[in-house]
Amino acid sequence: MKPYPTVLLLAGAFTWTTPAAAQVVNNWNLITVTCAAANRAGPTNQLDIAIVQGAVHDAVQAIQGRFEPYHYADPSRLGVGSEEAAVAAATWGVLRGLYGPSVACLASVTDPAVTFAGDPGLQTGNAAAQAFLPLHRPPFSLPTDPDTGGTSPGEWRPAPPLFLPANLTYLSKTEPFMLHSGDQFRPGPPPPLTSQTYARDYDEVKRLGSLNSTARTTAQTAIANFWQNFGPQWNGALRNIVNAHGPDDIGDQARVFALGNFGMADAMISAFTAKYYHRFWRPITAIHEGDVDGNVRTDGDPNWVPFLMTPPYPDNSSGANNLTGAFTTILQEVYGTDELDFVVPGPTAAISPRSYQRFSDAQAEVVVARIYQGIHFRYADEEGLIQGARVAHWILQKFLKPLHGK
Repeated sequence: MKPYPTVLLLAGAFTWTTPAAAQVVNNWNLITVTCAAANRAGPTNQLDIAIVQGAVHDAVQAIQGRFEPYHYADPSRLGVGSEEAAVAAATWGVLRGLYGPSVACLASVTDPAVTFAGDPGLQTGNAAAQAFLPLHRPPFSLPTDPDTGGTSPGEWRPAPPLFLPANLTYLSKTEPFMLHSGDQFRPGPPPPLTSQTYARDYDEVKRLGSLNSTARTTAQTAIANFWQNFGPQWNGALRNIVNAHGPDDIGDQARVFALGNFGMADAMISAFTAKYYHRFWRPITAIHEGDVDGNVRTDGDPNWVPFLMTPPYPDNSSGANNLTGAFTTILQEVYGTDELDFVVPGPTAAISPRSYQRFSDAQAEVVVARIYQGIHFRYADEEGLIQGARVAHWILQKFLKPLHGK
């Protein structure tokens, strides 16, 4: 894979010490992820993170003029003010616009207007924030809500213990940021219930994904516990990568955060479009009804319980693997290699970070994590990873490209 011309590469050939000024992108990304998690529940806060990082990228590029903007441009701002002020003002403006001027997550954060008083970059950041706020993707109800699924073999339906109706149905109808539509890279259907492939994947998740599995090893349980909060975990990984490997330019940093977070946002929309198109049942339902699915190779167990509680939406494809496939594919391309030492933070402070030497190692681990958690069949994970990679390649080919001669 070839890196983009203006990105500092290759990992392993160089190591950068990130200047204090360039830490502004990392610092405000952490604030963004924290605010989004506190104000918008579940994976949909990724839509808000993408808007913030898009505004940051465009604000910086209004000053630098090195990469294509996504939504905001003002030629009069070229070379005017500092990129640091623009990053801070863009983030501050979008977060306050999304969550209110008194949002608690910014209570201990100094207003950029104070930190960068008199810096013309503030005006650029503020303008970018105002331009991006109308791109907000809020939740909405569908005429089919509440959706309680079907009763035929293979059809999704509410799962125990809560038996909740389908959640996040609106994501299947939400406009992506960079894709033409949510179904642009929709995978094919799951394997037939009567197939050997289905029986193989059924048996795997039944053995390794149960709450009290005796087949799952200690190491596999650690993987199941680790991969549970994908947007924040991958953003944390990128902050660690930038600190350890660069790039040290604010524009390059803002670009990779924008690409990665737009990639995860569109991959999530793509995943939910597929989920509510195929509407395939989750392992807990499948295993409870394994004796009536028409496959003689699947033995049902009405008492089977997964390691994690099953989310209230269909199986195929895996959202976690979509996000992972998109984000890691973008990093593979931007850094020009699969081989890179990096650290992913745990989903909570109580769970230790994990270290990796290849992006593909983390990809493979997320595939099996959802099996060990008992909430996905393997084919849904593998299809999700491919689907996310396709989203990433599309975005990289079409958006935020270097400007000619820059």
